[in-house]
Amino acid sequence: MPRLTTIYTRKGDTGQTSLAGGQRVAKDSARVAAYGTVDELNSCLGVALAFGLAPRLAAVLPQIQNELFHLGSDLSFLEEDKARFPLPQIEERHVAQLEALIDELNDVAGPLQNFILPGGSPGAAHLHVARTVCRRAEREVIALAREERVGAHVVAYLNRLSDALFVMARYENHARGVAEPLWDSKL
Repeated sequence: MPRLTTIYTRKGDTGQTSLAGGQRVAKDSARVAAYGTVDELNSCLGVALAFGLAPRLAAVLPQIQNELFHLGSDLSFLEEDKARFPLPQIEERHVAQLEALIDELNDVAGPLQNFILPGGSPGAAHLHVARTVCRRAEREVIALAREERVGAHVVAYLNRLSDALFVMARYENHARGVAEPLWDSKL
């Protein structure tokens, strides 16, 4: 584990930052934007947890936050550097775990009868915000992958996680007894 004794280094004052492998890149590079949005997503999950969620979600979200740190680490290294550094990465098992969670929570929330609007309970609303940030992270990783290699399971993980966050929001509303706000196509 890294030990941080000083928080500021002044090395980023010129608009550059270091990737985990030591390469200097612009702070607005596609790679930094992608892992920065993953960090933002993780913070959104922290806010949702702080507002209080159903026990099942409160139990699983810290694990997902930890996996998002894995994903950020995965993105902060160039693929060619990963062989030199032992680091956690997103693996196929992480994607499979999300799929199992989606199935579990969806069985409780029930079938979707209509398009729903983001909202309902405060926790569900925060999970919907996290879902949209996750979709943005997925788009940014896809854009990065057009320029540079990324971990084999990163895009699939973000894709599944956004689906999981949608179902979590529905589950949270169900657990709180809050009706899902439905889209009215006639308004």
